[in-house]
Amino acid sequence: MRFGGLRALAGVSFEVSRGSITALIGPNGAGKTTVFNCITGFYRPTSGRIVLVEPQALGAHPGAVSGTLPRERPLGRLPIHQVARLGIGRTYQNIRLFRRMSALENLLVAQHRDVARGLFAGVFRTPAFRRAEGAALARAWDWLGFVGLERAANREAGTLPYGQQRRLELARALAARPRLICLDEPAAGLNRAETAELIGLIRRVQREHGVTVLLIEHHMGVVMELSEHVVVLDHGEVIGAGTPAEIQRDPRVIGAYLGEEPPPAAGQRGEAQP
Repeated sequence: MRFGGLRALAGVSFEVSRGSITALIGPNGAGKTTVFNCITGFYRPTSGRIVLVEPQALGAHPGAVSGTLPRERPLGRLPIHQVARLGIGRTYQNIRLFRRMSALENLLVAQHRDVARGLFAGVFRTPAFRRAEGAALARAWDWLGFVGLERAANREAGTLPYGQQRRLELARALAARPRLICLDEPAAGLNRAETAELIGLIRRVQREHGVTVLLIEHHMGVVMELSEHVVVLDHGEVIGAGTPAEIQRDPRVIGAYLGEEPPPAAGQRGEAQP
């Protein structure tokens, strides 16, 4: 990804496994949010491919082989709304709620594509429109309950405490029924108790709802406790990938965070050059 003469990302390549929790980490300015913006359609990458792999059911006709076949959906050139329709949701580093709307209304807005049935249906409130609206309201209440905000349903989002706004933004993203959710620094600004609660919520999102999670996080405690796979960016390039334990021992990762050059490999040590 280039912005004029500035190269923000170069040769970035990694995979996120279905049903996993993957962390994207790196120092400030490494390009993490730029990756998110490319995945979710806010930016169009200068070059390269971003692919969503979907299981495609086989056996649609008698005698066909049963099972699934992977189908690739290219994302890099799709507009934001089409990326969302494919089941990719996100939250933001800086909370972006509709502050003058209630918590409940924020979750209803997230489901607009499920409720909208055309001008005629909306004006005349057809039976199909009322059913869709009722289902959206029920889902909104379910997600408010999931994040523990039922009592705040009718409060303006902008009046909620910071920690509750973080949970509401998560609920809003989930109300759109994503298969992949991209969380941009979800623990930023949270205290210890709120962080522990957030970790529990993200685990439940993965385990109970089968949502794949990709998160950016500077809180290493959250990363090490939650993630199954970690990808490390520095200066727009992937410098490491592996399990949390492997990443903790990677000299290039340690050097990137501490601002030091990694030590040479054993076979590269020799006498100092003049």
